[in-house]
Amino acid sequence: MDSTRVASVSFLNAAPLNEGLAGVQGLALDTVVPSRIGGMLERGEADIGLVSMIDVLRATEPLTLIPAGGIGCDGPTLTVRLYTAVEPSKITTLHADTDSHTSVALAQVLLNELHGVTPKVIDFDARERTPSAENADPAEAWPESVLLIGDKVVTDSPPAVRYPHQIDLGELWHEHTGLPFLYACWACRTADRESPAVRTAAVLLDRTRRRNTMRLDWLVARYAEQRGWPGDLARRYVGELLRYEVDDRARQGAELYAEKVAALGLAPAKPLDWLAPAAAASF
Repeated sequence: MDSTRVASVSFLNAAPLNEGLAGVQGLALDTVVPSRIGGMLERGEADIGLVSMIDVLRATEPLTLIPAGGIGCDGPTLTVRLYTAVEPSKITTLHADTDSHTSVALAQVLLNELHGVTPKVIDFDARERTPSAENADPAEAWPESVLLIGDKVVTDSPPAVRYPHQIDLGELWHEHTGLPFLYACWACRTADRESPAVRTAAVLLDRTRRRNTMRLDWLVARYAEQRGWPGDLARRYVGELLRYEVDDRARQGAELYAEKVAALGLAPAKPLDWLAPAAAASF
């Protein structure tokens, strides 16, 4: 019997969703950067994935969201950060982390609605940056405005002197809308939503999240140091700043985000398709 293939995120923030899955018989876990997972589902390379919200909206193969868990916030996120050397209202070009799609669209929405700017977006791979030949100062490898996501915000952050303006996008979204923000959620192809494999996996994902959020100190002790995080900051990050339950408010925030990105032409205008929580609970 083939294993159910689950694709998730390789960052620290996904540890409460991932821990324990790799050893489950009949399930194969693959961890990658967020920007790859939507495509993996569409191409049939995964059966369930922790998909970035914008990729759910842009998918050509319809996807159904499974509210067994996700990665979100209800205030600061810490690891989704806009760095800019100029005032936000003067940003004309935004270099955007290639690891994420949802955060890039979020930055575009907030810059447009709060500062009236629509910057040109340029892909930026922070791992490949190099100083210019004319100037060996490491700060010169960083563009005027850049959006970074994930562990690198903590473990390989840009020089503070380069960026007098630093904006936590989760915090700004909450201030602007009063709602949580959902960056990613478990999802499957809509055509497979009733399959026994998806139903069984959805129950397992929900139980895994519930169990792991009850043992966050253990998770931090296991993963923080190997990922280059200070232990106290990692504990605050996964235990206080991030939200893993996809409740009604998280869904409201996701639906508002869908409306806003559609209004800017960043994704098609379409409703999010949610698997009913009652059905998920009965698997």
